[in-house]
Amino acid sequence: MSETIEITTREEVMFFDTDCGQVVHNLAYLRMIETCRTRLAAKMGMDLRTMSETKLFPVVTRTEIDYRRPAKLGDWLTIHGKLGDVGAARFWCEFEMRREADDDLLITAKQALALVQMPDGKPVRLPKEWR
Repeated sequence: MSETIEITTREEVMFFDTDCGQVVHNLAYLRMIETCRTRLAAKMGMDLRTMSETKLFPVVTRTEIDYRRPAKLGDWLTIHGKLGDVGAARFWCEFEMRREADDDLLITAKQALALVQMPDGKPVRLPKEWR
């Protein structure tokens, strides 16, 4: 893939995303990243239906996240995701989350993924066109 694969998604912070102080819980950020990553995968030819039919799934093997500022109940957030480094068996997705109201950078994150063929759970080499 010679062009940069990227996508931006939006999320509104809901009650279920927050703690009793109406601050976003650390796991809620990961859910929002998951949504962005799923849409990024679709742009790479791995939409949900295709994955279901081929039984070939991207599996997270590592997550690195830096929490910089908190999001709060009712905030609208933009999550920008892009394909990062691609190796023979592992690839990275990179994320940046910002609050729309003031463009504050809330988190940066990256995840390492591998392609796994189910039901055996065996890793698969990445397509050459990804590199």
